[in-house]
Amino acid sequence: MDFIDFKKAASLKVITNTSDFVVIQLSLVIAYVISHPENLPFFSIDSVLVCLAAIGIWIACGWFSKLYATRTFYKIEGVYMASIKAAAVYGGILFTVIFFSSFPEQKFLFIYSLVLFFLFVISRFFLTYLSEFVFGLLKFKKNVAIIGYDERAQMLASYFNRDDKSYSFSGYFEDHSNFTVNAKGEIIGPIDNCINYAVENNITEIYSTLSPSQIETVLHDAEKNCVRIRFIKEADIKSFELKSNSHTYSVMYHPVAFFQDYTIVQTRREPLEQLGNRIKKRLADIIISSIVIITILSWLIPIVAILIKLDSRGPVFFIQKRAGRNNRSFNIFKFRTMVSESGTDYKQAVKNDPRVTKVGGFLRKTSIDEMPQFINVFLGNMSFTGPRPHPLKLNDEYMDTIQSYMARHFVKPGITGWAQANGYRGETETMEIMQRRIEYDLWYIENWSLMLDIKILFLTVINFVKGDKNAY
Repeated sequence: MDFIDFKKAASLKVITNTSDFVVIQLSLVIAYVISHPENLPFFSIDSVLVCLAAIGIWIACGWFSKLYATRTFYKIEGVYMASIKAAAVYGGILFTVIFFSSFPEQKFLFIYSLVLFFLFVISRFFLTYLSEFVFGLLKFKKNVAIIGYDERAQMLASYFNRDDKSYSFSGYFEDHSNFTVNAKGEIIGPIDNCINYAVENNITEIYSTLSPSQIETVLHDAEKNCVRIRFIKEADIKSFELKSNSHTYSVMYHPVAFFQDYTIVQTRREPLEQLGNRIKKRLADIIISSIVIITILSWLIPIVAILIKLDSRGPVFFIQKRAGRNNRSFNIFKFRTMVSESGTDYKQAVKNDPRVTKVGGFLRKTSIDEMPQFINVFLGNMSFTGPRPHPLKLNDEYMDTIQSYMARHFVKPGITGWAQANGYRGETETMEIMQRRIEYDLWYIENWSLMLDIKILFLTVINFVKGDKNAY
């Protein structure tokens, strides 16, 4: 068995499902146009029923042949084999209906069969090229490195070098001689230097043949810098223990790939690492933000701008650097609510803060000051739901004191989030409050679903109607 990346398999599944849907729909339309030109531009009831039946039968054939099962997409050859099985069963059913029944739409089905066969072959013929094109377009090529220099590490490095369209292998990190060499024989450095090297060279994933307990410091540093550590696991171990701030805690393994007889695992479950999930979330963000910008911000911004200008001197918008996905900074947009707010000098707002203007107090109480962030959502810097983006200074303050604080940056920040929906918004008066907020953020990252986002949306609306005591 070669290297199987679950993330890439999920992406291939999205591409295949989409192409099959398009091919079937296009074949039905072409067949109807050819067989019933006199009815255009309308479709007869009989033809619509035939179309629905044809789609239903294909879905059944796909299920029977396991064409759309996740494991089928581990290898593109598996997709081809399952496609042949599904097509053979589907073709047999169509052949039987056309030549051995008195079905009234035989001409329509015959033309549909020919067109479908032609388009289906073409779609499968270009599937490999299409998948590689999409992977390249979405910048799936990753810079990777390996901790350890044993037989497993060398086999994995050999695979990375062969699949140079998906991976750029930087080299090994090993402590035995205080240096290591990459595929070209160049020295990189000891294990303790790997995270600094990863940050400087944009390495997003590091694979380790050593156990988590052997590289605890590296594991913590990787999380602070949004570098993912993946382990090549042999034994059937489902969890391990780590120490942090004199506390020992259990961490679960989460499989992300297969390689030879080994399982590639990481320490955190991330549903949004799958392309299909990211596409669903991004589409929801675009739809929601577009509606809000067109129907609300188009008239709200001019009105609020006038009120802010009449109330105090200064700009309409408050723009500040915040940390986004993978700790990349971006400019967040808010309505200015204070007499003097600097994008670099940060001081968290408190209750009865003297800096808040009269108009600003109303905007903060009603959360209207957050509305311009829908522009950030539309631009792709943020999502409608996700961990709230903290000022950079606040990140520097907590990243070394709260366990897994920086892991909240593995996803896009949101206008509202699971923590805020559960009452943890606004001022963080104590370390315990911030700790609880981070726990909610991390739970969201590991348990994301579109339904969870919808639930957060409803909870946010309910909190708004009830009135949030922490909105000031």
